[in-house]
Amino acid sequence: MRRVRFHAHGGPEVLRVEETEPPAPAPGELLVRTEAIGVTLPGVRRVREGTTPLPGALGGEVAGEVLALGEGVTGFAAGDRIVGISFSCAYAEVTTAAAFTASRIPEGATAVDAVALVRGGHVALAALATAEPAPGGSVLITGAAGGVGHLAVQLARLQGASRVVAAVGSRDKTGFLRDLGADEVVMYGDDSWGEPVDTVLDGVGGEILPRALTAVAPGGRLVFFSSGGGTVPARELLSGSRTITGLTMARFAQTRPELYGRHRSELWRRFAEGRLRPAVHTALPLEEAAKAHAVIESRTNLGKVVLLPRTDPTRPVSR
Repeated sequence: MRRVRFHAHGGPEVLRVEETEPPAPAPGELLVRTEAIGVTLPGVRRVREGTTPLPGALGGEVAGEVLALGEGVTGFAAGDRIVGISFSCAYAEVTTAAAFTASRIPEGATAVDAVALVRGGHVALAALATAEPAPGGSVLITGAAGGVGHLAVQLARLQGASRVVAAVGSRDKTGFLRDLGADEVVMYGDDSWGEPVDTVLDGVGGEILPRALTAVAPGGRLVFFSSGGGTVPARELLSGSRTITGLTMARFAQTRPELYGRHRSELWRRFAEGRLRPAVHTALPLEEAAKAHAVIESRTNLGKVVLLPRTDPTRPVSR
């Protein structure tokens, strides 16, 4: 089978396609023949910033067919089509996914739909739940055209936000975001982001984080879920009794499992109703993983970037 790894840290050019034997599922894992693989900004950052031991492989969301079950896994069977998280090597024709992250793909949805919807939608809903916005409050979302952000724009509107502000780096994304329900679209470099909002969801971090905090109205909250780091001046918290809360999905799923499960059902329900539209910017062959990373780094994507292994489902998996 083919997989993508990197033997040096750097830009997209360090990604390499390799031939290897398929893995075996460990206890608690599913062996999955991948049909679609999600590419994320945190993954791109890990390749460039040198935080992953070498040779490196990226985890991430995968969708495809279950081939085998690891010890102790129940509730799934070979032949099921699922979406879940691979913590070992997501960029591969065959990989393992943690069973606790997996859910079946419903009839009428494709593997690409699942990869574009589920993980990003979970992050968006968890961020909104963590923010606990008041009914009818206002929300600003950074990285609003990305894989998480474009879903957060829609979900904030569906949950009754009175005003949804999308913050992005390029005016070319304005039409896309207004079509998704954003009332206002602001650029990171604008002198003003308009009237302060009750809630900010920041998935960008870095130099955007302190600016995002100044967009929070007195008594409001910023939820930070970015891998980009960043610092904020304490006086901004004190001056308006603002709060900032960090979010990681691993902790959210572990500490609020019932809500996590309800979020999964909500995502698929909204999708089936046609009220939540996961956007796919591009779907590229697995061997073009470097090109996919270049798209993410350019910050030009409108929605999700996806890799397609294009495996032959009739070909047996050998070890």
